[in-house]
Amino acid sequence: MIHHLLADAEFWVLVAVVIFVALAWKPAARAITGALDARANRIAGELDQARRLRDEAQQLLAEYQRKQREALGEAQEIVAHAKTEAERIAARSARDLEQALERRRRLAEERIAQAEAKAIDEIRAAAVDVAIVAARNVIVEEIDQQRGAALIDGAIAQLPQGLR
Repeated sequence: MIHHLLADAEFWVLVAVVIFVALAWKPAARAITGALDARANRIAGELDQARRLRDEAQQLLAEYQRKQREALGEAQEIVAHAKTEAERIAARSARDLEQALERRRRLAEERIAQAEAKAIDEIRAAAVDVAIVAARNVIVEEIDQQRGAALIDGAIAQLPQGLR
């Protein structure tokens, strides 16, 4: 049987194919393995780059979120400060208005008091004038000139005391 196999051409073709495949397999396996390794390395590099990009994107997102929180905090501080300032200005304006009204009220009261004093002085002066005219008429009718002059002098002397 072995002899029969050695004489068969198909056997030798099979042996040649096996030898060819065995000889060709090592360089082909290296080429295929090298290509697969290169592709695996390329894919690993792309994955690493994708991870780096994702990490950078997450860092940027975190930074933007932090900045947004800070901006929101600053905006709230600005609004709170503006409210406080507006309340302070409103209180000061109300106080200033109250003071202005109080000054005007006092000025009006002073003017009224001055007008009353002036009116009283004018009434007193008119009353004195009327009293003098009436006294003169009574005196002229009832008293002689000498006695009249003495009474007038006495009345004039007492006049400053009566006006007090």
